[in-house]
Amino acid sequence: MSTVLPYRGYVALSLKARATPIVSTMIASLIPSLVPVIAQAPILPPLGLMTLLAWRLLRPGYWAVWAPLPLGFFDDLVSGQPIGSAMLCWTVAFLAIEASERSALWRDYWQDWLYAAIAIAGCLAAGYLFALFAGARMPILGLVPQLLASILFFPAVARLCARLDVWRLR
Repeated sequence: MSTVLPYRGYVALSLKARATPIVSTMIASLIPSLVPVIAQAPILPPLGLMTLLAWRLLRPGYWAVWAPLPLGFFDDLVSGQPIGSAMLCWTVAFLAIEASERSALWRDYWQDWLYAAIAIAGCLAAGYLFALFAGARMPILGLVPQLLASILFFPAVARLCARLDVWRLR
């Protein structure tokens, strides 16, 4: 059975094809909260953000511009960040990637990695500021291990999303 079904002149995807990016992003947001790691500074990468960026860079036309809002809200709920921080940061990252892609003539793997690295760094810095305003106290250098781990781990997340994309379209 094909996953692409014609529907009144439009192409309708199966439930598996539509839900896989959303569910994988939500599961990735849950993973850092479920891993039993006790640390004074954040060390686990923001897997929800990384998965969302990987899907966005893999399938540029799939996500609507408003898609980071509910996914960011879910991430805020499970991560303990102030409500609205991931919603804002993820949406700004999406809009920045949209703007940069419109002006680019071509895109390759290294450019995607650079976009993701800048978006991850910006979201982590903004999340740090949101946490400071909410009363948390931590030196900014405490984000460096998490930032490096996130940037270096992003290709693995992108590869996993590419594998999920092949599975979801079968």
